[in-house]
Amino acid sequence: MTAPGAPRLSAVVVAHNEAHQLEDCLACLAPADELIVVLDRCSDNSKAIAESHNAKVIEGAWPLEGDRRNTGLSASSGDWNLEVDADERAPAALFEEIRTVIADASPGYFLIPFDNYIGERLVKHGWGGSWGVGAAPRLSSRGAKTWGAQRVHPSLTLEGPKRWLQTPIAHFVDRDFNDMIDRLKRYSDARAADLVASGARLPPMRSTLRRSIGRFIKCYFQRRGYREGAWGFAIALMAALYPLISHLKATLELSGEGRS
Repeated sequence: MTAPGAPRLSAVVVAHNEAHQLEDCLACLAPADELIVVLDRCSDNSKAIAESHNAKVIEGAWPLEGDRRNTGLSASSGDWNLEVDADERAPAALFEEIRTVIADASPGYFLIPFDNYIGERLVKHGWGGSWGVGAAPRLSSRGAKTWGAQRVHPSLTLEGPKRWLQTPIAHFVDRDFNDMIDRLKRYSDARAADLVASGARLPPMRSTLRRSIGRFIKCYFQRRGYREGAWGFAIALMAALYPLISHLKATLELSGEGRS
């Protein structure tokens, strides 16, 4: 807990039917001064789990990911906010580092590195192209971070200086290859819906195809996904397919042919 006069730290978690992993996530957040849990259309026992950790629970329905994340940040009373997803684990060492840096830090934000796991395997290389990241701005002072109005991978508005922490969050990205494919479906469904809702004209398919090829090259070669064997190839492939499949789904939806 915070020392007298020290900045208060809130932990913010957004979840949708994550009861199978929410307990482990919230247990790691005990060092925070306040715990905010936003439950988006949950039908499992996520609420009971959150309440057992004395969390401030907010329930509702937010079709846009950015809106529900902003809801959590707005509900916080802390001077600084640490955002953690249900499939992530924040180690005690991270809280020690955060307490040290925010003691005299100016308002702004910090990027936190990730250790990304597939099952029990730590996969260090190849992430990118909206398919996992090596670091993200998860620690921010009050008002320094606002999420955009998108369903998946919302944009960010950040204020203040950009800084880095050293202690990684453990991110359990996928359980196995089938889980990775399921995620590709969810992500591309949401991205296609964003493209349709924007009202903007879709770029030519050939442009998206070039972008997809560029993503594969970046993940597999530039970010050394080849060092991870088959998993590195799978990550690069998913990163490449994500914009291509999203574009195709949006094209079919706009033409009326994508509706079942």
